[in-house]
Amino acid sequence: MSEPFVGLAGIFVFLILLGLNVPIAYAMAIVGLAGFSYLVSPSAAFSMLATEIYSSFTSYSLSVIPMFIWMGFLAYYSGIGTRLYRFAYNFVGHRTGGLAMATEAACAIFGAICGSNTATAATMGAIALPEMRKYKYDDSLSTASVAAGGALGILIPPSVILLVYGVSTQQSVGKLFMAGIFPGILLMVLYMLVIRLVVSVNPDLAPAGEKTNKSEKLNSLRNGVWEVIAVFSISLGGLFAGWFTPTEAGSVGCAGILLVAVARRQLTRADFIKSLQDTTRTTAMIMLMVAGAMVFGRFIAISRLPFGLANWVSMLDLPPYLVMICIILVYLILGCFIDALALILLTIPIFYPVIKMLGFDPIWFGVIIAIVVAMGVITPPVGMNVFVVKGIAKDVSLETIFKGVWPFLLAALTCVLLLIAFPQIATFLPELLS
Repeated sequence: MSEPFVGLAGIFVFLILLGLNVPIAYAMAIVGLAGFSYLVSPSAAFSMLATEIYSSFTSYSLSVIPMFIWMGFLAYYSGIGTRLYRFAYNFVGHRTGGLAMATEAACAIFGAICGSNTATAATMGAIALPEMRKYKYDDSLSTASVAAGGALGILIPPSVILLVYGVSTQQSVGKLFMAGIFPGILLMVLYMLVIRLVVSVNPDLAPAGEKTNKSEKLNSLRNGVWEVIAVFSISLGGLFAGWFTPTEAGSVGCAGILLVAVARRQLTRADFIKSLQDTTRTTAMIMLMVAGAMVFGRFIAISRLPFGLANWVSMLDLPPYLVMICIILVYLILGCFIDALALILLTIPIFYPVIKMLGFDPIWFGVIIAIVVAMGVITPPVGMNVFVVKGIAKDVSLETIFKGVWPFLLAALTCVLLLIAFPQIATFLPELLS
């Protein structure tokens, strides 16, 4: 059996294990260990397993993960999400569909201090869904807008997905974060346009809310947003300027959110402990997945599947952008069944060499893939954000939520096509500040 064929067989076995509900981290580690044992030797495989697990859990570059995750949970438990939503509502809530558009804006701002799509969806869902129900919004539109808005946390920095992509491909995390800013804003605007188009066809789906005066708008700006802007500017601004490493930027962000929460007296001791517990659980899950992916990646590399795939693509003599579209289609299909982080860890060892061989910018590719996996968290049958929203809106069926996400999927696809046509949307800022 040829080495690339063993690699393909390993991917097939991995998918079977997923179908049997084996945890993703364990499935990747099991397949990687078995495949490496077959291609090299069992003793070498177990030595590789120990080395990869140790290096993953002691890697300084990965120490940034708990920092940004804790920053998000501190924001969640300190009530920052509520103030952000009130700010967005005061500016656009009086329009038809305004509450849904306010939700997208609040999700984007909360994503700038969180980095987690599920945390963003859970926070905004708990705040926005009762308000939209109060104004008789259609359940399908309201729940779908929260699920889609939560996906903005995947793209807008600090993004855990972009962070893991940067570590996996040895690309600058700072440049990736910079590259995600404009596409994240673009995706938010496209989501708002979709809402506007949907409610223009049927205004009864989203009646207008109450008008607010200038003083209320300014008050919400002073009381709801300036702290977030300050923390974002100091933390990520320092990262972009080269003052901080990614880990230091995360630490500064955590300290900033903690100071804001303490100053406002909105973080109880119990909530502080919960934020640490949730951060520990989430970080352990991600680190296990990274370790499993490293083992799986070593197996894929030794099978020479990525190099065989790159050579096969070069022999096809296809236009590079056609190959890119094929890769995106693969991500779209797999994203329907595999978690966003697992999908990145699983596929980067396979597709990254192909992208480099074709001459695409790795930073640009990282942003493209972040948007595509963001689509995966709202697509059936395993759209994680949809299940998070379902957990909040227990009386709304999954079918109703999935029915409402299709316009948002079209908006995300439009964003991908715009980035393919105009790569400068993602690359302009990193090139300007490099």
